[in-house]
Amino acid sequence: MKTTKTEISHELLREVEEWIALDPDPLTARELQTWLDQGKALELKESFAGFLQFGTAGLRGPIGPGPARMNRAVVSRTAAGIAEYMQVRGLKSVVIGRDARHMSEEFTQESAEIFSGAGIRVSLLPRPLPTPILAFVLRHLGIDCGVMVTASHNPAADNGYKVYLGGTVDGVAYNGSQIISPADSQISSYIRSKNYSLPRGDSWEVLGDEVIEEYVSRTALLAGEARVVDDESRPIIVYSAMHGVGTSTVQAVFRAAGFSDPVLVAAQSEPDPDFPTVAFPNPEEPGAIDLSLELAREVNADLVIANDPDADRCAAAIVDDGYWRMISGDELGSLFAEYLASTQPRKFIDRSFANSIVSSSLLKKIAVRHGIDFKETLTGFKWLAKIPNLGFGYEEAIGYCVDPLTTNDKDGVSAAILLARVAGELKSRGSTIASYLSLINEKYGLHRTVQISIRVSKLSTIDDVLDRLRRVHPDAIGGVRVKRFDDLLHPTGSLPPTNGIRLYLAGDDNVDDVRVIIRPSGTEPKVKCYIEVVCKTATATDQKQADSLIEALTPALSGLFQ
Repeated sequence: MKTTKTEISHELLREVEEWIALDPDPLTARELQTWLDQGKALELKESFAGFLQFGTAGLRGPIGPGPARMNRAVVSRTAAGIAEYMQVRGLKSVVIGRDARHMSEEFTQESAEIFSGAGIRVSLLPRPLPTPILAFVLRHLGIDCGVMVTASHNPAADNGYKVYLGGTVDGVAYNGSQIISPADSQISSYIRSKNYSLPRGDSWEVLGDEVIEEYVSRTALLAGEARVVDDESRPIIVYSAMHGVGTSTVQAVFRAAGFSDPVLVAAQSEPDPDFPTVAFPNPEEPGAIDLSLELAREVNADLVIANDPDADRCAAAIVDDGYWRMISGDELGSLFAEYLASTQPRKFIDRSFANSIVSSSLLKKIAVRHGIDFKETLTGFKWLAKIPNLGFGYEEAIGYCVDPLTTNDKDGVSAAILLARVAGELKSRGSTIASYLSLINEKYGLHRTVQISIRVSKLSTIDDVLDRLRRVHPDAIGGVRVKRFDDLLHPTGSLPPTNGIRLYLAGDDNVDDVRVIIRPSGTEPKVKCYIEVVCKTATATDQKQADSLIEALTPALSGLFQ
């Protein structure tokens, strides 16, 4: 049934008219006026369902008019809120970067005008570039705050805002990493206090290519002395930027390192905000790297590397037992850790390896075996990057920090060049990444990990189920006995509280450990469950047993939320 203007409440009508009057973007103001004229109550209610939430990931949401969407009015208020947060703390400079999504350039311009109008010294990256370059520039130039206009690997309809801080703020050593609580809530309160009539300036500096070249030269050093020049041992690497901004930077780093250019997936190598070849621009998603695998077979490649659209994550695929397969985030994390610890032991004498609680327990075993300190954090690089003297950190969602002294955040470009180095060294010895992963399993035991996402109809369902589990600890999950129950809201160790549950289940035969972590998504009506099965050895029988346990646990965990 068609909506009519009479269905729009007086309160909503007044809010929409006030927004239109102060909207700095005539396009979104006109769209709202059209909706009013046509009586489109549903569209207006959705667009005015509260102000787009600002959290530890900054802003992220669909582009459109109104306070619940990403648009110039929302961005201007957000920039003004961040500017006030900075002024109160004596922070005087900001650098703004952007990817190539729809409206990224406009949101960058909007932000620059607002920061400049607030008296903040503003620098802009010269063009759409990877998020890791923003994190590098922030610390390299000693800038107080960084803003990256990006929605990372979200759908094409979205855009967003990542916020970084430079040095130590309110007692937290940020050193070029993403904000954490309470900075997010403090900025949010400043945003809520702003109206839309804000002072604007036109004074800012566009940074030159020399800062990008410095990032490239430092990142290329990760290739070490292992620059493969023998044609027979040079690895053939297929690369996809997933329609994002990674291609030119990855090519520049490979060339500076003395490596051959990767073979590009042409249909995905140039920035395209519509992401036309993928349903979801995340290399972890089924089908996202199909074009890469097709090209890899054509050119007889050794390795596929794919970044997400803002190039802060890195995915890989290899030939294993004659078939191409994706390497899991935990597998790649363990490969990096074992390689770094084995080849550069002195580098990590006074530094730490770290991963998030939902990542594999294998990293701790690698660190202990090599005499390296190990730390565990909550989920997200905003926590990993705060580890003092971090040497290497990763999270299972294909995020890796292999060079924290250059970029104190996950970096898909540096991960790509380090992986190319490993592939080249192995090929020169007649080996492969698949064989290297097998050796890790033989050395430490099989660690099989999987993540399942369960969508619920209401967000309240997740809290209801978690509360029920806290009240009545389950005796078994999927027929597997629960031997330990950890409520992460009330942690016993050094971790801060978080809304989640960790279960340790009884193994049998050769199964050492079964761990299950359940936590809300935080941004969607979904719950995420992380399963890890650890076997003492890594035989084919062990692999089947681990897979059988996972197959039993998956429907049982999903059933909890039905």
